[in-house]
Amino acid sequence: MKSLPANIPSELGIVGVSVAIKEIVEVIRQVAPTDITVLITGESGVGKEIVARAIHTGSSRSKKPLITVNAGAIPEGILESELFGHERGSFTGASEQRKGYFELADGGTIFLDEIGELPLSAQVKFLRILENGEYQRVGSSTPRKVDVRVLAATNKDLENEVRQKRFRADLFYRLRSVNLYIPSLRQRPEDIPALFTHFVEEVSAHDGIKFGGITDEAMEVLKHHSWPGNVRELRNVVESMLVLQKGERIDAEDLLKNLRGNVPVTEERGLPVPVGKSVEQAERELILRALLDIKGNILDLKSLLAEQTQALGVTRESAHDPRAVRSPQEQGTLSLQDMERKMIEEALDRYKGNRRVAARVLNISERTLYRKIKEYGIG
Repeated sequence: MKSLPANIPSELGIVGVSVAIKEIVEVIRQVAPTDITVLITGESGVGKEIVARAIHTGSSRSKKPLITVNAGAIPEGILESELFGHERGSFTGASEQRKGYFELADGGTIFLDEIGELPLSAQVKFLRILENGEYQRVGSSTPRKVDVRVLAATNKDLENEVRQKRFRADLFYRLRSVNLYIPSLRQRPEDIPALFTHFVEEVSAHDGIKFGGITDEAMEVLKHHSWPGNVRELRNVVESMLVLQKGERIDAEDLLKNLRGNVPVTEERGLPVPVGKSVEQAERELILRALLDIKGNILDLKSLLAEQTQALGVTRESAHDPRAVRSPQEQGTLSLQDMERKMIEEALDRYKGNRRVAARVLNISERTLYRKIKEYGIG
């Protein structure tokens, strides 16, 4: 059974052991005590709100409120009223005066998620608050002042939005005083065991569910999954597995059944299809990525074989037969077919002959794996 890493508690509430996470934590510690605006970028589900909360927690405003606003979830017609407030009678249905989110966050921090969804009309007023802290309620001509630290987040490419005239350039440059990018989970698989442990402890404590452990093979499946939903998806998988297993150990096959329902795959190759892309386009990208990985593996094997050949030296027999002596480069040469066979054999050996798990890790369908086993005569 997999021995899970102990979580290292962080006062910032961020879990991970990768270099990327350590760098993010360091930046947070540097910017948190200031009032500088921070733009947090990354794919959906990577934990942008957690980073924003960590910045607020580490600031001098931590005793004041942190107001989180999803700009993309508010209809454009009432967005300005929600952000800046309104006066009684300023529009149909405004039966009383109301404070906006900025006013409610006075003295504290406001976190504007999906900032790229702000309409241009609201961007002008938002820029004014960033510049001098001034705003006006809807239906009022009286300027008001607010003392708020602004954090923003988006999964959009704001530079491209500026080029397409959908986002103001002056607001973009004002926002990105510090741009904190959070890599996707598939870019930092070394964080998965620590995150898994964290979510197990969290879900177990909240729902009173017993955790029966996880096998090494199942943990490897987690590390090799593409995680299109990032950290949010991993938490959902942990919660589902704990409920379904009811205290029993999580193995690779149980995990694959759960993941298969989350990731659409093609019939032949079993490749995950990213949302918003055609199957053909996704396959081209993934095949290219696989070929690059194979190329890197071949180069690593060549280097390893060359080192081993040099370390072992020449045998007595080869010393008397010059034709038997080959250069390290010649010793390390492998065809793609040899490499493919070697990878399949290693996967089957590693997962004790479990072809379903091996196919998943190799990123091919079970049908393709069976065909390759027959083609190479793998016993």
